[in-house]
Formats: sequence, structure tokens, C-alpha cells
Amino acid sequence: MVWEAIEELNLKYLDFYLIDASAPVDNSFLLFYDSDSQEFIEDEELAKQTESKLSEFCREESNCSRKLLVADRQWLLLIRPQPRFVGKRWETEATLAIGLLLSSMVAIYLGLSIRRTLDLEAAMEQLQKTQLQLLQVEKMSSLGELVAGVAHEINNPTSFIYGNIDHTSEYIKNLLELIELYREQYPEPSEEIEEFAEEIELEFIEQDLPKTLASMKSGAERIKNIVLSLRTFSHMDESDLKTVEIHQGIDSTLMILQSRLNPTAGHEEIAVVKEYGDLPPVECYAGQLNQVFLNIIANGIDAIKQRLSEQPEIEKETDREQSGILAPEIRIRTEAIPGKNPEDAGRVAIIIADNGVGIKKENLDRVFNPFFTTKPVGSGTGLGLSISYKIIAEKHGGNLECVSEPGKGTEFIIEIPVKQTV
Repeated sequence: MVWEAIEELNLKYLDFYLIDASAPVDNSFLLFYDSDSQEFIEDEELAKQTESKLSEFCREESNCSRKLLVADRQWLLLIRPQPRFVGKRWETEATLAIGLLLSSMVAIYLGLSIRRTLDLEAAMEQLQKTQLQLLQVEKMSSLGELVAGVAHEINNPTSFIYGNIDHTSEYIKNLLELIELYREQYPEPSEEIEEFAEEIELEFIEQDLPKTLASMKSGAERIKNIVLSLRTFSHMDESDLKTVEIHQGIDSTLMILQSRLNPTAGHEEIAVVKEYGDLPPVECYAGQLNQVFLNIIANGIDAIKQRLSEQPEIEKETDREQSGILAPEIRIRTEAIPGKNPEDAGRVAIIIADNGVGIKKENLDRVFNPFFTTKPVGSGTGLGLSISYKIIAEKHGGNLECVSEPGKGTEFIIEIPVKQTV
């Protein structure tokens, strides 16, 4: 910008200094323009060596210097015409050149100031976005550590319970067989034994105790599965690449979100349809990938709940068929994409679709922008999808695409390489 302005002035044989008069003397030199070499010199000592002798025109300092005040800074422009800068109207030309140069420098300064201000504003905005993104990532990392700790604490007592249920079942089975053996050997027990057997409802205990133990075992197995899902999901604090099964990560995420999928007073059950393909183990940052699944599926649940709140309540399946309203559903499909050559391990695709309210066309290009959200104030930060995009695109070298149509739902397509290139 500065160079273009100087070229337009055609300052032949006219050197000049630019000095910051508001700065200390030892730090006031800004630059020197040498018209012979058409270069800007920022080294003050080198500028002094290059400087031409003062011409007669500059014996009066006011002829060759101008002060200007711009944005609370005082600048000093010192003109140094070379001896060759002569002619019939050389004084007039010099005065005109100084005026043009002065105007040009003001314009240049204002332009640079505006540009600097815009750059600072953009940098500040980017800094704020980065700071909030880092806070969100740190929050998820802390959540991962918390979940891992809770899962560990739950896992230990659960293992004791689950491990002892089989032994307890065997002991009770033996005790019941012993009671039956007593009955065979002593078909007519004493009156006291009969009264106590009736008091404790022995026959009911014999029938119900095996069922109770089976129920306890089923509950313990469910706790084990939840703990396993928590441990699978809680790899967020791990920074190393791991080779994992993608389907395990998806299933653990669904387990975490199960309570939001269950029917409530406000909405019916949200069905999850899995169409899993045959995927190879994938090298990835497992915890961060699970975070992407969590963000996308949670958004899908929110979109479905919004649609359900806006449509009339469906009491019977026949009413649904007649109205044409779809049952709430999240569909997850995975497939392997072959590599283009023997060295290419290929990619995997994870497609997560919901039949919620969908996204308007004018908002579709902004869904991955930081802080963009269509949710009510306080319901979302607008960082979930932007962080998800960075995880897929930057951390895994993959693609994350969003396809949507208002009223029909939204589909997110994730593609990541099977092997990461370091």
C-alpha cells in the first residue's frame, strides 16, 4: 500500500524522513526513503550514510518539514531534495511534492490504522473463540476424568457383587435340595417346624428365591455394561492414538444418552435403528471421537423433541399412520470405504440421521461456526458442532458434512481414515 502511493507520486530525486515526534528522541526514527534506490531504509545509521546534502531550498527548515497530528500522534516529515532536483519551477514543484507527500502519508497512516484496528478486532474475536473452545475441550476432558473415576469406583463393588451371585445361587440351590431331602426323609415334621415354615412362607421362598437371584444377576450385568460404556466413553483425557472398534464407541455413547431416549411425560420413546456395516479397527483419538458422536446424537434428540412439541400428540399407531407423522427415530449407519491403492487402508463412514425439525437452508452453512446455535438462550453454547468439526477435520484428517431439510430431519456424514498419518 505504501509503495503504491509512493510510486504514484513519482518522487524522483526527492528523499524524505518519517519521524515519530511523540516518541523519545532515541526511538523516534521510523524510516528513510531513498529515491535513487527507491527503497525504504529502517536502519537509522544506514539512512544517515545514504542521505544527500541539503539543497538551497531547504536552508529554511520550514520549507522542507511538515508536522501532522493524527490519532493523538505527532509525525514529522523531513524532505531532502537532491541537488538534481532543480529546474525553472523547482521551488513550486518542491512545494507541490511536499504537499502531495504529506497528504499521501496521512492517507497511508489512516489506511494502516484502520487495517490495524480491523486486524486487532479480528484477532480479539478469534482469541475469544479459541479461549471458549479451549474451555469447552478442558471441560470435556475433565468430564472424561470424572467419568473414568466414577466408573472405576463403581466397577470394584459391582465386581464383588457379580462375582458372588453365582456362588450364592449355588449355595441356595444346595440348601433347597437339602430341604427337599428332609421332606423325603421326614414326611411328618414336628408341629413347631410346620408352624415356622408357614410363618416364613417357605413354599413361596422356594419359588421366589431363584427368581430374585436371577434378577440380581441381571441388574449386576446391566451395571457392568454401564460401567464398561462409561470407561469406553471416558477416553477423552487420553492424547494417544488408539486402535478401537467404532461400534463400541457408538454403543457406549448411546448408553450414556439412554435416559434421554426413553419415553417421558413430554414425549414418546425415541427409537435407535442401527445399520452397522463390517468395519475394520480404526486408529483414532477414541475419546474425542466419542465426543463427536455425543454432540451429534444429542443434537438429534433435541431436534426430535422440538418436532414432537410442535405436533399434535399421537395416542395410537393407527392415528400416526393416518396423519403421516413419523415415529421419532435416530438411524445410525456405518460402512467401510475401500482405499484407492494397496498402501491406502481406506476410510470408514458413520452416518447419523434424525427425523427432527431439520435446519433451515440459510443456517446450513453456519452449523459448524463457533457459537452458532438455533436453540433458545441458555440451552446451548454453539460450540458442540464446531468442536466436532475440528476433531474430525483437523485431528483425524477426515470430513464432516451436514445435510438437512426443514421438517424432514438432518443427516451428519462422518468420514475418517482407517489409519492416521503421523
